[in-house]
Amino acid sequence: MKTWIALLRGINVGGKHIIPMKELSKLLEEAGFAQVKTYIQSGNVVFQHATRPRDEIGQLIEGKFGFKPSVFILSVEDLQRAAANNPYPTDIGKTLHFFFFDKEPETVDEALLTSLQAASEEFVLIDKVFYLYAPDGIGRSKLVEKIGKAFPDVEMTARNWNTINKLLALAG
Repeated sequence: MKTWIALLRGINVGGKHIIPMKELSKLLEEAGFAQVKTYIQSGNVVFQHATRPRDEIGQLIEGKFGFKPSVFILSVEDLQRAAANNPYPTDIGKTLHFFFFDKEPETVDEALLTSLQAASEEFVLIDKVFYLYAPDGIGRSKLVEKIGKAFPDVEMTARNWNTINKLLALAG
C-alpha cells in the first residue's frame, strides 16, 4: 500500500456540494481505501491504496452525493516536491498558496496575470504548481478571481502553505 493525497475541488464552499468528511472517510474505507484521514472541510484526504486511484474517488462521491468534483491525486513525493520547490518564505502560512494543476499548462496568459497582480503579490509557475504569495489575502486578489482565464487549458485547485504542511504531517 502506498500513501496518497486527494485534493477535492469546490466542495463545502458557499453551501454547495456538501460532503461531510466523516461520511467521505467511511465511503472511501468501504471501497477499500486504508488509513483514511481528512483535514478540514475543504476536501483534503490522506489515504493508502495499492495504486494511484484515477477516477474512482470522483465516481464514489457522485454515487453517494450526486455530484462529481474534480479530484487531484498526489503522491507524498509529489507534495514533498511541491513544498521543496516553493520559492517563498515558509513563515507566511495563510498568505502563500499552491495552485495544483491537472497537467502542465500549454497556454499561459502572462500579460493577464501581470495586469491583475496587486503590488504586494508575487507568483511563479513551477511544473504543475502555481505559487502565489498574496499578503493581503486571496479573497481580495483580482488575480485569484480570474486565474482560470490565464490558464484556460487546465483544471486547478488551491491550498495554502499551512494546509500543505498539515497534509505532509498526516502522510507521515
